Amino acid sequence: MRQIGTTVLASVLCFTAMSAYAETASEQAAKALVKKAIVQIKKVGVDAACKDFAAPKGGFIDGELYVFVQDLNAKMICHAVNPKLNGKDLAELKDADGKYFNKAMVELVKTKGSGWVDYHWVNPTTGTIQAKSSYVEGVEGNLVGVGIYKK
Repeated sequence: MRQIGTTVLASVLCFTAMSAYAETASEQAAKALVKKAIVQIKKVGVDAACKDFAAPKGGFIDGELYVFVQDLNAKMICHAVNPKLNGKDLAELKDADGKYFNKAMVELVKTKGSGWVDYHWVNPTTGTIQAKSSYVEGVEGNLVGVGIYKK
């Protein structure tokens, strides 16, 4: 009986470690995609870069990861997978818990330059509200972000 308990414990610890690694890998991938997007913006400008971000084979959409760009008033400049948001003022948009997450992103970029903003949003893959975190970084008077759904 003790061996079964030890095996179960080892399995749980292994699963927990794998989950933590997967989340860390997702966070690293999100940050890397933001950095890549910033390089592209500096190279070709925001307008041309936004076209690249939305191109399915442009190298800026990777599974659930995609780039979005907002100005520092929370107006969406470009959203790689939902172009209906382009040009929209998102300052008053709240998450499922009532958090003004776009305002939080802008404030973070204005005060610290970069970082993570946590909020709850509908995962388009599952159709359920999930914890989400977006890494955002300032560039040329805008913010560039990539979000990940937490498992």
